[in-house]
Amino acid sequence: MLRVDYRPIERNTGDFQQSMSANDILAVSRAAFGADTEVRSAVELGNSYYNNTYRVDIGQDRPVILRVAPEPSRQARADPELMRNEYASVPFLTPVSSLLPRTLAVDFTHQVIGRDYLFQTLLDGAPAVSALGSYPLSSHTAFYSDLGGITRTIHRVRGPGFGRVAGPTYERWSDALLSWFDLAAADLSHNGLEAGDIGRLIEVVDRNRALLDEVTEPRLLHGDLWVGNTMLAMDAPKPTVTGVYDCDRTWWGDPEADWPIYLALRKPGSERDAFWEGYGQVGQTEQARWRALVYEAKHATALLLEYKRFGLHEELGKTYAEIRGLITRLAA
Repeated sequence: MLRVDYRPIERNTGDFQQSMSANDILAVSRAAFGADTEVRSAVELGNSYYNNTYRVDIGQDRPVILRVAPEPSRQARADPELMRNEYASVPFLTPVSSLLPRTLAVDFTHQVIGRDYLFQTLLDGAPAVSALGSYPLSSHTAFYSDLGGITRTIHRVRGPGFGRVAGPTYERWSDALLSWFDLAAADLSHNGLEAGDIGRLIEVVDRNRALLDEVTEPRLLHGDLWVGNTMLAMDAPKPTVTGVYDCDRTWWGDPEADWPIYLALRKPGSERDAFWEGYGQVGQTEQARWRALVYEAKHATALLLEYKRFGLHEELGKTYAEIRGLITRLAA
């Protein structure tokens, strides 16, 4: 029985994330590090919105990180088994490996608990989501420039096909995207959300798939690289990225479809413009601009399920309106 300093986040039974029990944390720790392992403390971290994440003290020089995936029945069709996708991505993320946590143990068998889980090293530094605000806004350009350089390094990695790194992959970029939209529409319907707009979006994209298939070389996309998944150096004179984590949404695809590209474009004329100093510029052709609208629609569609999970009804309405506007522009 775990008796020392167990601090889970209090949740309702209907919440998407469900905390582990103290006994389960002890069981997975002993499975990973040996039957004699004693857990001194386990503190659930609150900056994770998909996996449950814990800082666990097992009596070593420093704590370790335990990440536990949702139960299989709670996972989406469009983005299933994200932890397994991240694990499959590790060899391809070698160019930025100095920034990543090391995997210490992983278990996808469900023999100890009915969920995937893994242990990782604890990264140095402070989470950027809280630390970035301690710097004056004028210095945030250093952070975004760093982020652009890291994104560029990841995008240089070439892949074997289009789609999730863990598979399935497709020969054509359009097939990977339309398959994702089909599954996302099924997820929305399954969760009681309207999927008609996504059906209309699929029709428009399918009629113009040749524009997507101008992209012929799959590149590695991080899928979730931004402020919330980075660490900053402690007490540095300017915000400096020292760590990157939660690499579970990796894809092979068009670099311009990646989440950091989408977010960097969202606020032109702000400190985010420094992202392009580290990254370079994106395509400015008419075809590239059309594809960019498809990518905006993909990100917006993915957010619908997130907003549903966390009860953000106002954001749901805004996002549906955004998707309808994108459909109009794509069909023009």
